Amino acid sequence: MIREHRSREKLDYYYQRFTEDGVMDPNVHPFVAESWRRSQELQVGRDFMDTSHRLPAEEFRALQEQHSEAINYLATLGDSIREFFQEYNLSLLLVNEDCVVLKSYSLPYYQLTPGEIEGVRVGIEEVGTSSISVAYEHKQPFWMFGPEMWVKECQLGDACSAPVFIGGEFRYIITLVSMERIIMPQDAVIALLLTLKNSLELHITEHNLQNAQEAILDATPFAVYHVLPGGEVAYANTLGHKRLAGIGMKKPDDVRQRENLNDVITNYRHTPIYNGFRGIPSYNKEVTWITPRKTYEDITTVVPLERDSEQVVKSVAVVSMPIEDLRTLVAHAAGYTAKYSLNSMVGEGEAFSAVKAKAERVARNKHHVLIQGEAGTGKQRMAHGIHQASHRAAGPLITLRCGDTTPELLEQELFGSVQGEVSHQGRLELASGGTLFLDEIERMPKNIAQELAAVLTRGTSRRVGEQVERPIDVRIIAACDSDLKRLTERGLFARELYEIVSRSVIRLPSLRSRREDIPVLARHIVNELAEQHQMPVKEILPETIEKLNTYDWPGNIKQLQSVLEQAFFNTQDEVIRPDDISLMGDVKPDNRWKEDKEIFVRAWQAAGGNVSRLANLLNVSRVTLYRYLKKYNLEKR
Repeated sequence: MIREHRSREKLDYYYQRFTEDGVMDPNVHPFVAESWRRSQELQVGRDFMDTSHRLPAEEFRALQEQHSEAINYLATLGDSIREFFQEYNLSLLLVNEDCVVLKSYSLPYYQLTPGEIEGVRVGIEEVGTSSISVAYEHKQPFWMFGPEMWVKECQLGDACSAPVFIGGEFRYIITLVSMERIIMPQDAVIALLLTLKNSLELHITEHNLQNAQEAILDATPFAVYHVLPGGEVAYANTLGHKRLAGIGMKKPDDVRQRENLNDVITNYRHTPIYNGFRGIPSYNKEVTWITPRKTYEDITTVVPLERDSEQVVKSVAVVSMPIEDLRTLVAHAAGYTAKYSLNSMVGEGEAFSAVKAKAERVARNKHHVLIQGEAGTGKQRMAHGIHQASHRAAGPLITLRCGDTTPELLEQELFGSVQGEVSHQGRLELASGGTLFLDEIERMPKNIAQELAAVLTRGTSRRVGEQVERPIDVRIIAACDSDLKRLTERGLFARELYEIVSRSVIRLPSLRSRREDIPVLARHIVNELAEQHQMPVKEILPETIEKLNTYDWPGNIKQLQSVLEQAFFNTQDEVIRPDDISLMGDVKPDNRWKEDKEIFVRAWQAAGGNVSRLANLLNVSRVTLYRYLKKYNLEKR
């Protein structure tokens, strides 16, 4: 980049010879010679600098704002070397990757004021050969003597330009231009230019890294703080500032002061943060914070950071999350969200349309909900749809099947429990802020149902083996295959809980009572299967629909789903024919059920527990079936 001093008279001669006679002297630098030819081809004017290629004022202000970090940083550096600039009458320019002058510093550039040159494009197409155009073309620093400039009014002084790379990508050009025909200390000017270039590259790289780190911290679901001795908050991510504001922290009027945790946390000296300054770290510790507005619990990690020469902790890093937020995060991470909407429940009949309209109304109120209907009528999908259509849709949807476990385990699953030194939250707490779907609620033991009713009434819950009361905010959607009111009247279900969950009751009709919906349901099921498994949609022939319509469907929609799944995956072509339909799903009418209980049970379920229907399906006598029912310990209906 450093070039030996050249005779200005010779350089003037080379320029005149090329521009007037078209002869390129072999002593012209190759980069300059190439640029001269290009300038001539572009027919760039040689007398005066063209400043007409200027960005509109509003667009230029937006561009400067976009690059404000680089502009402001160079301004700071320029102030420290202003005397050097003045001694050699130098001007400093910052140019972007499109050769637009972002900022002119120090003295006027090309005898133009900053207002005249800023926002102007100074590429080879506009002003011809310059140190900027050569640095842009070859992506390396270049010193250019005045007579080598294409525009005559710019030939008074020399110029030096260097490209700036951020993350390996070309981003800027910085240029130093002398305004007088004086011999400058070329090595000093180049050293200064490279220092500016390297400093800008390092600063922008670190700035981008810091922005990326802050973006990552702002995207985390945790509040993150950097705390100094005495409780001063040196840094907080976006969520951290939001939490501080939520507990009453006000930003100091003096920008030189920082927020202080002592101002709002009354038990600050009894928190892990205070212990952190004593060198004691804490990891995922459950902490109670007392503030003038409220008392709340969160999970907090505190890590002591740098220490001075006497091993005194100078600051700590704090990561915290309120327990209620942690529950929601875990619920979402575990997939505890609604999988179905009310729109996924199809039907055109009057009976089902009325039920769906009621579900939409119920979803919008705040009452607990009881969904009743035979097995397989879509109670679970209805529960998902109600949750998704409710104001709790952003919260978790937690499911608990009341008949899947022993009473002792059900109680622990529902309310949480203490096991050893660890206290575990239950489904009730996990669903806080959202919905708890209690499937087969009729199978919940009466004592547990009574306790649940008490918890819902008072709004707090205790884990099994603990006396700590924790607030809950949950909506119950209960599902029951039986008539829960009748079970309650017979004393088989807790009246307290029934009165709570039965504020809004939805009764789903059986499939045999809404046969008009079977065609649309069948096509909807096949379309869902095709979409879920990325397979072509298969056509259901009219005669196939007719076969489906003539069956009673004791297993309701769930059985229809099973039958169509079996047909969908076992049909080779693109249509489903009547012969492809097995009303026992994947249970074939062979003799394997006589030795395989699982096959017999599936057939039994497909027949809805009806002996006569199963006898017809398996083509055997009722007496034979009674023998196998006894063998497999099943109850006849």
